[in-house]
Amino acid sequence: MAVRQEALFKIKGIDLEKVELPEKVSSYFGENTFSVETMQKHISNETFEAFKVWMSEGKTITIEQANEIANAMKDWAMAKGATYYTHWFQPMTGLTAEKHDSFISITGPGKVIEKFSGNKLIQGEPDASSFPSGGIRATFEARGYTAWDPSSPAFIIESKLGKTLCIPTIFISYNGEALDKKLPLLRSDEALSKAALRLLELFGHKNMKKVFSTCGPEQEYFLIDKNYYNLRQDLIMTGRTLVGASSPKGQQLEDQYFGTIKERVLNFMYEVAEEAYKLGIPVVTRHNEVAPHQYEFAPMFEESNIAADHNQLLMDLMKKVALRHNLVCLLHEKPFAGINGSGKHLNWSLADNNGNNLLNPGDTPEDNLQFLAVLVAVLRAVYVHADMLRASIAMAGNEHRLGANEAPPAIISVFLGEQLSAVLDSLTKGVKKEVSQKVMDLGVSRLPKFNKDTTDRNRTSPFAFTGCKFEFRAVGSSQNISTPIAVVNTIVAESLDYVADKIKKASAGTKDFKKAVLQVVAEVAKDTEKIRFEGNNYSEEWVKEAKKRGLPNIASTCEALKALTKKENIAMFEKYKVFTEEEIIARYHIWVHTYTLVIEIEANTLNEMVNASVVPASLEYAKLLEDNLAQILHFAKTAKVKFDKKAIDDQKEHLSEVISKIYYVRRNTKELIKLLEKANKLDSEEKGKLYFSELKPLMEHIRRHVDDLERVISDEHWDLPKYREMLFLK
Repeated sequence: MAVRQEALFKIKGIDLEKVELPEKVSSYFGENTFSVETMQKHISNETFEAFKVWMSEGKTITIEQANEIANAMKDWAMAKGATYYTHWFQPMTGLTAEKHDSFISITGPGKVIEKFSGNKLIQGEPDASSFPSGGIRATFEARGYTAWDPSSPAFIIESKLGKTLCIPTIFISYNGEALDKKLPLLRSDEALSKAALRLLELFGHKNMKKVFSTCGPEQEYFLIDKNYYNLRQDLIMTGRTLVGASSPKGQQLEDQYFGTIKERVLNFMYEVAEEAYKLGIPVVTRHNEVAPHQYEFAPMFEESNIAADHNQLLMDLMKKVALRHNLVCLLHEKPFAGINGSGKHLNWSLADNNGNNLLNPGDTPEDNLQFLAVLVAVLRAVYVHADMLRASIAMAGNEHRLGANEAPPAIISVFLGEQLSAVLDSLTKGVKKEVSQKVMDLGVSRLPKFNKDTTDRNRTSPFAFTGCKFEFRAVGSSQNISTPIAVVNTIVAESLDYVADKIKKASAGTKDFKKAVLQVVAEVAKDTEKIRFEGNNYSEEWVKEAKKRGLPNIASTCEALKALTKKENIAMFEKYKVFTEEEIIARYHIWVHTYTLVIEIEANTLNEMVNASVVPASLEYAKLLEDNLAQILHFAKTAKVKFDKKAIDDQKEHLSEVISKIYYVRRNTKELIKLLEKANKLDSEEKGKLYFSELKPLMEHIRRHVDDLERVISDEHWDLPKYREMLFLK
């Protein structure tokens, strides 16, 4: 019996203790967060008012006030059982990082007290020299600083034996350069607010204080049984299967999507939701996704900075909770070949401090001048800076997904929908077209009538308007969303300034402000027509059409990342103070280097799997075939047993095919090692080119031969769990 078959018998549901929580989520939502409301209960009115001014106007609180907040935070956390605190930050690994410190302070021999000062709250100094810096600092230079981000509430993480207070922070170098994902996002929101307020002032909103981006990232993921995961070296090392033949039944019947959720999975979802609610993460949707054992969580919209923190927390929760259920949560963009991969559809919008959505078209968008101005600004941002959007989601995992049947292609385009397209088209032609909201009458008296949305959904578009928001569908499922948000915020800020300048110039010396705005909207809509596409982004016709329009189609991660090094892009990020030139060039080097490291790990893992698992199992099976054929020939010769010649020839052919496949696998694996050795002499950029053009295709070639062997080798000889087992969980 194969090891894999033994694992099959170990798979079973586990008994779970029911954790009794209050019936209403509202009664415990955010109980593990030091929210603004919680803070207000624990500090003086004077300090709380100063904190609010700091958040809204940037006027820093005093050290005495910081001490008061720190002490209140410490008392609140200790009352909940926390004994340690950590500055929780997001380095350039894309993950989160933390160094835990105790609240205790020594007061004498054998004596301690619990103490937490404002200085410790505001600033920390982790020994963080090994985090990627892209040349900003040398590895031996260990000093880096974390600084409190008061806009994101502190929270408590629970483990079985204790609790830890986590304080969201930024992470900077000794000289102040951003070494994390959070600081550029915060900077981009500042830039976006300034540009948006400038535009809104032209429309008469002179007392508006703040505009900010909001996000709701839909999180897709796979679940597999832990017993199978532990037998797959590729999943452990790389997060995806490097070999594996497709299951006879995959997603062809489309019976998984929105289907009944299996009880084992539903239990996992319940626990994730409970843990998320305690941390104030507003998860509101859960469902089966398209592929077998693929699922999705979706939260409500929040301010982008908090949404990014919450998404990082949610991913961590999902992985931890899955293990409690003897499951493993896979967040790789393409863990299984031949079926849908996982994305993180980033729903992005704009709001002002009064709660108004700037991307709300209203019932008659053709009359909503402010909406039209913001809309064409976003269109222009995507058109002019499509290269930066593509770069923002460029990573090894997404390379497997972009362009596949379930994901947008590497071509960036915008979908607006029939109604908004008609509005812009009529404006560019100099005519007004009434496109009032339609009512959907379903023709059954017992069913309600409802208004038709302004737009349909285009699930093939990488950047689609889906009603009061844009959906950036090309973001990878494992990705930290801070970078894509920061890029969207910055390019939109630049375009809002562009549109504001055009309107200001067009309206100068005229009393007809409306006419001036419509003129600018029409011009920008006309200039950006090429980026708009309403059809099927998966089709070959669109690839050809996009080429005619001059829209780039960049499949390679390293090629896409070159946008970070363009002078005009660097100048834009410097102008809006989101990245310095040094910071953005550092990110280019970090992400190219990360890409090459990921591919190298995959290649070396594949080499090990082939030589340690695939070839031995194949040779055992070949020996079985050889022995069987020898027995047949022996009986035919000595016992004069008559066998059909075609049957003997078939046995010989099958043996020959297996031996040939083993040879092809070994031959190509040797070529893989040679390529890796060749790459050792190259820098990261040249490695990236070599890996994309030669190494990855070679790995796929090896995979095809391995998968052919899997399809014919007997189950008792094949130890690697198969797709048909992993994807159809008990």
